[in-house]
Amino acid sequence: MAATHLTLVTGATGFVGSAVLTALAANDVPVRVLARASSSRLNLSAVPCQIAVGDMTDKAAVAEALRGVRRLYHVAADYRLWTRRPEELRRANVEGTRVIMEAALAAGVERIVYTSSVATLRAAHGAAIDETAPLREDEAIGAYKRSKVAAERLVEQMVADRGLPAVIVCPSTPIGPRDVKPTPTGRMVLEAAQGKIPAFVDTGLNLVHVDDVAAGHLQAMERGRIGERYILGGQDASLRQMLVEIARLTSRPAPRIALPRAPLYPLAYAAEWVASFTGKEPMLTRDALTMASHHMFFSSAKAERELGYHARPYPEALADAISWFREAGYLT
Repeated sequence: MAATHLTLVTGATGFVGSAVLTALAANDVPVRVLARASSSRLNLSAVPCQIAVGDMTDKAAVAEALRGVRRLYHVAADYRLWTRRPEELRRANVEGTRVIMEAALAAGVERIVYTSSVATLRAAHGAAIDETAPLREDEAIGAYKRSKVAAERLVEQMVADRGLPAVIVCPSTPIGPRDVKPTPTGRMVLEAAQGKIPAFVDTGLNLVHVDDVAAGHLQAMERGRIGERYILGGQDASLRQMLVEIARLTSRPAPRIALPRAPLYPLAYAAEWVASFTGKEPMLTRDALTMASHHMFFSSAKAERELGYHARPYPEALADAISWFREAGYLT
């Protein structure tokens, strides 16, 4: 899939964005990335790209980054399930998206893939969720989910009212290499690999290799329908199944203690209270416990049907994540 046009990727210093950047480079697509001056360059070091320095809420920097760009992947987001300042999530995820999309319209960008999240979809008991169950902002749990719902609705409105040429993709729970920060899910994989998670609650996730999510982004750019959303997921698994697989990959005993959720809420409250002073993200939060009351299972059938999307088995993603954490010095 050779190309001569210039493509801008936001969030390329992060987890999903770096996977998109790597996939584009493998297809010889000339890429420019928008990166804050303070962001790590680790995920950019091995990939040929132009670097435009600036924050996605900086209108002048974004306009400059979009100069000469025909295609845009807006992947950047503030992905934290807890923060002392929830307004920061809204500023990045909603206002940042507004600035990016306004500038893209002004620059005449021909096609956009916007990275949303399955966090914008309504959970269902005992059934795989598809794209037909969007949440309202007031239904979303926690500041992160509310900000992503608001941002997705903003993009949809700009498509309908102003002809924004955007396709929306909703990754489920990506895991794999290059999780520098790491993300909340990556932190859970890392701590499980270190033997720090001795118990589990009854919940479920849809796990997908981050490089398959990146491939889905490129497929959405080529084949996605403007204004449509596509779930980019993998396979459903219980938290226990995930932890057992991590234990197998790291030759550690698998956790066997199943914990009820209700008694954990006071612990979560205490952890958040401590975090409000330290600023360090707590391992347990009330929002996370509430979200864990649902089995967050998703269907990628629409993306498979319309985009040609495919995801490898999730144990391969766990193996690649653990291997990368080990090689990068996170896991000794």
